[in-house]
Amino acid sequence: MNRWLVHREVPSPNWNERKLPVSMVVLHYTGMRTADEALERLCDPAAEVSAHYMIDEDGTVIRLVAEEKRAWHAGRSSWRGITDVNSASIGIELVNPGHEFGYRPFPEAQMEALIPLLADIVKRHDIPRANVVGHSDVAPARKEDPGELFPWDLLARYRLALAKPKLAIQLVFDNPGAFYLALERFGYDITDPSAAVRAFQRRWRPSRIDGEVDGQIGALLFELLLERDVGRAR
Repeated sequence: MNRWLVHREVPSPNWNERKLPVSMVVLHYTGMRTADEALERLCDPAAEVSAHYMIDEDGTVIRLVAEEKRAWHAGRSSWRGITDVNSASIGIELVNPGHEFGYRPFPEAQMEALIPLLADIVKRHDIPRANVVGHSDVAPARKEDPGELFPWDLLARYRLALAKPKLAIQLVFDNPGAFYLALERFGYDITDPSAAVRAFQRRWRPSRIDGEVDGQIGALLFELLLERDVGRAR
């Protein structure tokens, strides 16, 4: 870890030992009114929640838990067959009030701090772009963060996340069940199918998040699976 990427150290007591090697990054928003409130909660033993890093809206990066330790940020979650996401991931909290307290775009300074930090993490741990995900991707029935305003396209331009496929057609699956199975194959937990569809839409088609399967998201999912199967979506 390059020291210049981290501005402050505020150790959180909320961690334990990993049981899996790091293969993912999970991005969150704090969902609290202020950065101070979020930092206090992430360091409160009674809250039993933490992350490895928190990035304030002004770009200040705070390290809370050492990367070799298991921070408690993902909760009940699953991605591509991994059900202990905390053990397999680095968690990054982005200060933002979230949907409950006035969700707003993520400032440029915050993204300018996230990109080099994320690039360093991805390189050191050899994390595939497909495994740089949002909290809603790994816990679709419970979480909405980092939400539809998060600039995934910016991360994709730096090859730090998968790019949204370019669509030439719409694709209607034979039935919703076929779409759900394809969604599970891509990596989502489909225990709550509508929630999984909303999570997919929030990430890949944020202009309409209704939990309904349609030809546009069908084509998006098909292209993402195709890219992965031919080895271009690592």
